[in-house]
Amino acid sequence: MTDIDSHTDSGDESLAPDGGTTQAAQQHRETNYLDREVNILKPSTAFMRDHLRIVWTGFIVWALIVFGPVTATAVAPEAMQMIVPGLGFPLHYFLVAFGAPTGALVLAAVYARQRDKLDQKYGIDHSQTGAGMDDEDATGETAAADGGVAE
Repeated sequence: MTDIDSHTDSGDESLAPDGGTTQAAQQHRETNYLDREVNILKPSTAFMRDHLRIVWTGFIVWALIVFGPVTATAVAPEAMQMIVPGLGFPLHYFLVAFGAPTGALVLAAVYARQRDKLDQKYGIDHSQTGAGMDDEDATGETAAADGGVAE
């Protein structure tokens, strides 16, 4: 692995490129994911396990929000077709037209909040970019967001 590809910085060693300074952040930073098997059902690091727990929980809640009214309408059509007082719409229409988009916005806010807590737990600070780091490496090529080189 060349110096360009490594995660170490020749400057301040106390600040990791991701801004993290904790031991968990250091271990996560030093993990070589090219040599590790990636399995979404059994993640290799604690950060991945915690992040996947947030993602799967959000997915289950999303599925309930999206498919709940449809399933309830199929199971109990009389109850779901009652008119919502004051709006004049059937309940199933209101839940799909208003509840699903509102639920998606709430889920996005909850995910962002949980991800911020997770970043804080593992010492990842996105407000700092690291000393001496810029968008171009020593060859003058721009680094892509995934760590590769942008074409």
